[in-house]
Amino acid sequence: MNAYKFLTADGKGVLTGFAWPLPNGGAGEWVEAEVELCRSGVHACRSADLPYWLAPVLYEIELAGDVAEAGMKVVAPRGRLVRRIDAWNDETREAFSQMCIARAAELAAQAPDLVGSWAPPPAASAAGPALMGYIAARLGEAISGVQGYVDERGRQSAWLADRLGLE
Repeated sequence: MNAYKFLTADGKGVLTGFAWPLPNGGAGEWVEAEVELCRSGVHACRSADLPYWLAPVLYEIELAGDVAEAGMKVVAPRGRLVRRIDAWNDETREAFSQMCIARAAELAAQAPDLVGSWAPPPAASAAGPALMGYIAARLGEAISGVQGYVDERGRQSAWLADRLGLE
């Protein structure tokens, strides 16, 4: 199964700090780990999960073995990075942030009595796309409940998949 994995700029896991063998003209080396959800295993995400895991660099990852689907992620005993998704770059991160800022403003304008006035935080783009996506989703939730949050994350997933040329 192919999925996606966000890493730091130097190729490390955002939460674990694990240094991934990066692809260099071909797929990277296989990484193996016993699967224990949220503790060990090779964790990745599907395109629908992307906005929950945003980080500086995005790779396509090949997963092998029994792949478990768990909420907003997938976990397998083996994985290797296949290629870097170059379309996830400074320009796309900024465009995503601006899309989320605009969407948050739309949502706030739809229900000013409920969410009050909203303006992007100072230096919103510097705060990053993950925060901007979260803010828009939380405003959706404030207006429409949990389904509003899910809908906003779905909108973000579709935007990312389209812009990044993903399945």
